[in-house]
Amino acid sequence: MKTLLFPTDFSATSMHAIEYGYHLAKQIKADVILCNAFILPAEVPQSGLVGLPIDDYDKLVEENEVEIAKIKTHLECINDGEVFKPSITFFNEVGSVADVVSHIATEKKCDLVVSGTHQPGWGTILIGNHSKILIDCIHKPLLLVPLSAKIKIPRRIAFATDFKHPEDDLELACSIVPMAASLEAEIYITHVYNIKHVDQNIPDRMAQFVNYCANKTQYPFIYASIINNDQPISGFDKLCADGDVDLLVMVHRPHSLFSALFNGSCTQKMAAHINIPLLVLPSLK
Repeated sequence: MKTLLFPTDFSATSMHAIEYGYHLAKQIKADVILCNAFILPAEVPQSGLVGLPIDDYDKLVEENEVEIAKIKTHLECINDGEVFKPSITFFNEVGSVADVVSHIATEKKCDLVVSGTHQPGWGTILIGNHSKILIDCIHKPLLLVPLSAKIKIPRRIAFATDFKHPEDDLELACSIVPMAASLEAEIYITHVYNIKHVDQNIPDRMAQFVNYCANKTQYPFIYASIINNDQPISGFDKLCADGDVDLLVMVHRPHSLFSALFNGSCTQKMAAHINIPLLVLPSLK
């Protein structure tokens, strides 16, 4: 990974995610882009915000640039003994979060987007849940960092698989190995199953999965982890709550429009309440 993108709305949640991402960037020797997306309140009267005259556009841009420059200065002043210091640039653009982040991530060839998780509040109800929107729209690896996550280097990474899309999951599991190697982290291929309805082939499939990844990447620190629980989300919740892993990796596969609107994917549900960073990988198909 060469470039990480950090969207910010200047909240405590996004600042925490930026600091987490910056420490990660130093460890994997990647540069950083900060970005702020904003919509003129006059353009979204339904949000409950007070409308601004369009003449105040320049003033609003200037105020946002001052704030994002402060974040840049803050990051550059962090001194934790690491030799590598990421290059930091920033952009301040009008548009929705999804549009601005997608545009910058594509144009600047960003390898990873790092964002805070959604914090419920009246001001965001009609504008939308930014975590869910980013998961659906950016088509880039997305690292969601909750406010409760400790700022530390992840040494134990769990890659979740249900074995329903084995070829896709195999390639995506292999794709995180370079990052894991830079972090000197272990990878645990993790499957949640109900022991009462267990597929007798699961142990063999897990062994084949781990062996394939290890052989293809020549990375020796890939292991199997099978969790007994009748609900995937409950199983991963327990895994995260017990402190057994520092980072959970899930693949997002969009459902139908109806299902996505009323239920959301398992990945989106985890993003809503997870207490450790969640790395969301877009499906290859």
